[in-house]
Amino acid sequence: MLNEERNLDTIPVGALGIIALDSCKEIGKKVDKFISDWRYERQNEHKHTIAFSGYQSDSYLIDMKIPRFGSGEAKGLLNESVRGKDLFIMLDVTNYSLTYTVCGHTNHMSPDDHYQDLKRVIAAVAGKGRRITVIMPFLYESRQHKRTGRESLDCALALQELVDWGVDNIITFDAHDPRVQNAIPLHGFETVQPAYQFVKGLLRNVDDITLDSDHLMMISPDEGGMNRAIYLANILGVDMGMFYKRRDYSKIVNGRNPIVAHEFLGSSVEGKDVFVIDDMISSGESMLDVARELKARKARRVFVAATFGLFTNGLDKFDEAYEKGIIDKVLTTNLTYQTPELLTKPYYISCDMSKYIALIIDTLNHDTTISDLLNPVARIQKCIDKYKNGEKI
Repeated sequence: MLNEERNLDTIPVGALGIIALDSCKEIGKKVDKFISDWRYERQNEHKHTIAFSGYQSDSYLIDMKIPRFGSGEAKGLLNESVRGKDLFIMLDVTNYSLTYTVCGHTNHMSPDDHYQDLKRVIAAVAGKGRRITVIMPFLYESRQHKRTGRESLDCALALQELVDWGVDNIITFDAHDPRVQNAIPLHGFETVQPAYQFVKGLLRNVDDITLDSDHLMMISPDEGGMNRAIYLANILGVDMGMFYKRRDYSKIVNGRNPIVAHEFLGSSVEGKDVFVIDDMISSGESMLDVARELKARKARRVFVAATFGLFTNGLDKFDEAYEKGIIDKVLTTNLTYQTPELLTKPYYISCDMSKYIALIIDTLNHDTTISDLLNPVARIQKCIDKYKNGEKI
């Protein structure tokens, strides 16, 4: 039976349709399975009426393809009707594992390629859908969200373009800077935090954590991530600290000003477990530097969590840090591509977000509020209570 009590007696916006692009195929299947099971189990006296037409189905996934020509050009192709459907399009713009051929040469798909595929699918819908919601966990070009000189504003332009193409809502996770939504103030934009999944993932895999301010501390690796650390610190009832990055603004290396040092602000971490939380692990150098600084300050164990584990420079440095005892666990979500190698690492914890996305889609299809899903305080407290009572989480 359903684990979540949802008030979903309202009439759906339209028959549900999920378009999972190849970059999101696996998580799309999990989301589809959750919703299908829930709707067969759900007791609703109206679900066999015409207003709920197509409500129960073995699958809500829309059959689609994006074939490519030998030149590398492509087109979006829908193999079934989407007329009148409430469409949810899922994609992962960071999935570099997908390839295509250009004049005999193999290219790995970049975020630009994935974004173009999204637009191709929207063009194939051709305005026939009832409503279009884009679920883009890693927001396209979200690291280029503000202008500090003569430079492009890629993320804001992409949001405006999607709205112009008929997208009604955009759902993303842990946006690098949520203020980018100001580019589309009259349209739906939600940035979702995976705080509950991180707490659950850690407590499921580490059975000797003491949840109080004498034994645990939340750490933000930079000033930009303070809100995440403060939020969890308040819920868990522990202290928090932060690092700020001292940068060399006289030069640019790999598109950014190099970090000179990490300076710590906060109370002593000596003898405490520390939980470092951020929005992404890119190369991982910054996160590992923070872990080393914490170990130098005699932290007991270092748990590292990030919504998006990109690991752009590979896993060798994380392997070395784990062997040296600098890090104990690394938690990231399955919202971005996870290599088979990463999933085998003894220090890695994968936080599955498929049920969470399914809840959001199911609720939005009924045009019902998702406020309780966006603020998971009650679920985190329930998880903590189970942990303290020795129950299975």
